[in-house]
Amino acid sequence: MFPLHDDNPASLVPYVTWTILIACILTFLWQLSHDSQAEQIIVHTLGVIPAVLFGHAILPPELVSVSAYATVFTSMFLHGGWMHLIGNVLYLWVFGNNIEAAMGHVRYALFYLICGVVAVLSQSLPDTASQVPMIGASGAISGVLGAYLLLYPQARVLVLIPVFFLVWTVRIPALYVLGVWFLMQLLNSVMSSGQEGGVAFGAHIGGFVAGMLLVPLFRQAGNRLYIPFVHCQPFRRWRGK
Repeated sequence: MFPLHDDNPASLVPYVTWTILIACILTFLWQLSHDSQAEQIIVHTLGVIPAVLFGHAILPPELVSVSAYATVFTSMFLHGGWMHLIGNVLYLWVFGNNIEAAMGHVRYALFYLICGVVAVLSQSLPDTASQVPMIGASGAISGVLGAYLLLYPQARVLVLIPVFFLVWTVRIPALYVLGVWFLMQLLNSVMSSGQEGGVAFGAHIGGFVAGMLLVPLFRQAGNRLYIPFVHCQPFRRWRGK
C-alpha cells in the first residue's frame, strides 16, 4: 500500500519539507557519483554506527570526518538505494506539508530532528555494540506520520494497492493507512529480531511513537488533537482538545 496524495490541503508553503526532500535527493545523487567502495566509505563515515556512538568502537582516522554525535543528523540524509529514497520521499511529500502547517516552520524543523534522534536511539539502545551503520530519513519521517495520525486521522488518503499484476487506487482514512503501516513495522520488527542489517524497524517504531508524544507540545494553537482510541466508535465520538 503506497500513499499518493491526501485530501488535506496545507495552509502554508512547506518550505522545510521541500528543503528536506531536496537535501535527501541531492545527497543520494552525490552518493551515486562515487564508486561502490567510496560509497561504502561514505556510509561508514556519515552513517550512525551504534558501537562508535556509544564508545564501544573507534573508526579508523581516515574514516572520521564528523563526530559520532553529528552522524545522528548526517545519517538522516543518506539512503541505501533508489527504493529506500523513493519510499521516504513519497511519505514525506504526502504527509509532511500538513504537519509543517500545524506546527510552523521552525517548530516543525525541530520536531523532525528530535524524532530522528529518538529513532536512532530506539534502534541503537537494544544493541549498543552493533557495528552496522544506520542511514535514512525514515525514522524522522515516522515521527511525521505519528503526528499526522493524531492531527488528521479522518483525512482521506489516495493509496495505490498492487494485487498480483493488477494495481488499484482507493481513498482510505489516514487512521487506517498509518495504523496498518505502524502494525507492519511492529510485525516486521518481531520477525527480524536478532538479524543484522536490513531495515531498521526499531527506528520506525521509535520515531512514530515520538511523533505521537511530541505533537501536543509542537502543534500551534487552533490545531485540534484527536485521541482515536478513547471511544469504540472512531470518527464519530472522538474527544478533541
